[in-house]
Amino acid sequence: MASLIRHKLLLVNPPFTQLNTPYPATAYLKGYLNTKQIPCDQVDLGLETILKIFSTEGLSEIFKTTKESVASASENAKRIFALKDIYIQTIDSVIAFLQDRDPSMAYFISGRNFIPEASKFDQLDDLEFAFGTMGMRDKARHLATLYLEDLSDYIVELSDPHFGFSRYAERLALSANSFDALYDELRKKESTISSLMLSLLKDKIEDSQPTIICFSIPFPGNLFAALKCGQWIRTHYPETKIVFGGGYPNTELRSLKDPRVFEFVDFICLDDGEAPLDVLIDFLSERIPIDMLKRTYTLQDNKVRYHNGSLRPDVRQENVGTPDYTGLPLKQYLSVIQVTNPMHRLWSDGRWNKLTMAHGCYWGKCTFCDVSLDYIKNYEASSAALIVDRMEALVQQTGETGFHFVDEAAPPALMKAVALEIMSRNLNVSWWTNIRFEKSFHYDLCRLLSASGCIAISGGLEVASDRLLELIAKGVTVEQVTRVNQNFKRAGIMVHAYLMYGFPTQTDQETIDSLEVVRQMFEADVLQSAYWHRFAMTAHSPVGLYPDQFKVAVVHAHEGDFANNDLAHEDPTGADHGRYQHGLAKSLYNFMHGIGFDFPLQEWFDHPVPDTTLNPELISGYLAKPQGRDMKDQHQVVWVGASTSYDTDAGVLTVFTKKDVFHLTCQHAEGIWLERLLQKTKPQENTLMTFKQLRADYDRTVQGDFTLFWYGQLAEKLKEIGWLVL
Repeated sequence: MASLIRHKLLLVNPPFTQLNTPYPATAYLKGYLNTKQIPCDQVDLGLETILKIFSTEGLSEIFKTTKESVASASENAKRIFALKDIYIQTIDSVIAFLQDRDPSMAYFISGRNFIPEASKFDQLDDLEFAFGTMGMRDKARHLATLYLEDLSDYIVELSDPHFGFSRYAERLALSANSFDALYDELRKKESTISSLMLSLLKDKIEDSQPTIICFSIPFPGNLFAALKCGQWIRTHYPETKIVFGGGYPNTELRSLKDPRVFEFVDFICLDDGEAPLDVLIDFLSERIPIDMLKRTYTLQDNKVRYHNGSLRPDVRQENVGTPDYTGLPLKQYLSVIQVTNPMHRLWSDGRWNKLTMAHGCYWGKCTFCDVSLDYIKNYEASSAALIVDRMEALVQQTGETGFHFVDEAAPPALMKAVALEIMSRNLNVSWWTNIRFEKSFHYDLCRLLSASGCIAISGGLEVASDRLLELIAKGVTVEQVTRVNQNFKRAGIMVHAYLMYGFPTQTDQETIDSLEVVRQMFEADVLQSAYWHRFAMTAHSPVGLYPDQFKVAVVHAHEGDFANNDLAHEDPTGADHGRYQHGLAKSLYNFMHGIGFDFPLQEWFDHPVPDTTLNPELISGYLAKPQGRDMKDQHQVVWVGASTSYDTDAGVLTVFTKKDVFHLTCQHAEGIWLERLLQKTKPQENTLMTFKQLRADYDRTVQGDFTLFWYGQLAEKLKEIGWLVL
């Protein structure tokens, strides 16, 4: 009977995404499937393939299969091959060190007498400049990372040109209107890398015995490996169903027509995967017909068909379950130090539990963004209590207390509620996320976020030009971003800015003026990390949907039968954006290291650029303006300043913080009231007061002039220490 059909799933992250922490898609899906009691296993095939390659056995095989090619190779490859025995001897120790299994190796590695060095070590002239007087462990990890990158260069040159630590055959999938190049490559002989990957996949399938294998494909650099795996499964396990989903299909394959794709996959699901996968299992269990699938491509009569007849709604955030990392080798991920950008280091260093505060984007207006797609437009927030419940469950499950909230833009009000919930439970965690530079991020809110464990935020400054920010519909100004950044900085939270150049109609002058804004922000230390991105025009953004409104011309190449997302375009009224790439990157590298602020901007470019038109004190002028706040009755009053005691004889309120002790003289009635009130308004007490309630309590208890008290010296000092108004 159909009702007796039971399915088991294997969820796969295909090579390659991250070395330091699992990409969360399979853990999210496994958490949901747990709530449905659907059995499933998961595997990070990317990490396991990396660990197989970079091992004594793996490197021995790489050097063996490339021996005949070395004679015609580069001098760098010849050097690495000549040192092959030392690489084979040292590789397991280096990997163990990067996994934090053998921290004492830091002394040996940093002494530079243990690991072999090839061309990547040429950059070590800048090591002290880049890292300053960093600790020995960080220096050793950077050296070990360069060692792995040397081996990667060797593999790319002589073994597999598609290899990369965070991507595989990415070039074939980027803007791939046609499936031809991928199809041709898939029919070639397997490389050493793909053979290792497929042998690992075979072991997982034999162990798990799934009836359905699901591949999450977030980026172009995961597509080829997923197709290769699908090709192998079709040959060796023809009864097993293959499903693709994830960010790449969601954005690139929404007009898929090429039937050849289905030689490697049975079903391709779009957007949030929980409901489509649920419905697909019903179909495979013969409970519903094929036309009742949800947002799913199949092949019928040798034609690609899109099915979306299901009336089943998407799964609400409160019902998706807690991500489940069971089955992933959490202690085997590699903490590497590849670059000196502080935020990029967070992405590549350390193990982070991934969570989402809210699905989609509460703003949803930016004209360069895919606001027409579900992952942006369908906004739904979770409750703070549920988010922190999941945090506690993940700490228990993984033993890790670091969290990366992978929101499109975390809502300020929800961030506040999550911070209060974390503190009310005395939960010791660190966390970071992406935001919009909302004016609601006032200093007190930033201090609360910091007290709860927030260590960094990233947000879009984009073109750093008020005209273009308005054209982007970003909803912020340069002045607002500056003041918000200052609040985060004062609260001890690192700020990373996404920067953009090449937006339609952006002129040479605006590009240079944007760079000047960035220079001044770094000089004022309200920005600690940033990265310039070249504007990319996508089919699902307002710019792509309505190019005439942005005075940009789409180059109408033939729409392909495979991926259709990136749009080639011309900007008739804008600058020659491509020539600014190197100079923007070079200047930013120096600004992040605190140098070059006094250089004329022309210094960074090898072509003439206009002088900036901006006031050299633009940012400092914004920062000099007072940031007054009107107290509203509904504002919450919170005390995060630690312990207090009141000496009635001396009339002194003593406040103990983590770093200092403060002795504050106060009137007897106020001292008694404050000792009780500050304790009562700690997040741990779950008895937060509104400003209106605070004023009423003061009037009733102290019977003084509340306005004089609130703006007096004593209250101002308490606010400075940790009495926050939210």
